[in-house]
Amino acid sequence: MNTGSAALRLESTVLVIVDVQVGFVRDSSQHVVPAIVHLVEAWQRQGGATIVATFDNPVGSQYERISGWTKLRSPEEQALAAELVPLARSATQQIVKTTSSVFKAPGALELFRTKGWTDVLLCGIDTDSCVYDTAADAYQHGITPWMVVDACASSGGQEYHEAALLLAARNFGRRLQLSSSDVHRMLSEGAVQ
Repeated sequence: MNTGSAALRLESTVLVIVDVQVGFVRDSSQHVVPAIVHLVEAWQRQGGATIVATFDNPVGSQYERISGWTKLRSPEEQALAAELVPLARSATQQIVKTTSSVFKAPGALELFRTKGWTDVLLCGIDTDSCVYDTAADAYQHGITPWMVVDACASSGGQEYHEAALLLAARNFGRRLQLSSSDVHRMLSEGAVQ
């Protein structure tokens, strides 16, 4: 990854964990859960702010009406992956959303403004939906969207993950795509302060 121009600051960057829920953790996405856990642990150890965002698909949602998609309704599907539950307790904020973007959740943008967060470091599931849509909304609100590419996955498979990264590179810039090892190195070298 290109980190030559990377500049993350702990006080103005929040790590957002997007929809790492049982209903989205499948064969095509489960491999990122350990990477996300390790990333969150390292970020929180340095005192970085974290948001744990989860998705709820209410009856009559646009997902049901337009696409016929009725998943993520049961408590079992909505549950956070077990490995993240202890880390979620230490999160700065937990957000339940009914749309793909974290920024569409009531009060989310105001929270960013109040906390002075100018950058968002994104990881989670699905790269091609909720992660990408959150990045796009961040960008539209003047918040820099960094994507930790190996801590993101698509429950639809690798091709959707890669397609989203391709669009993100075009629309937000390839320099905003980091690997988890880039972030860990930046944290250990004091490049994130």
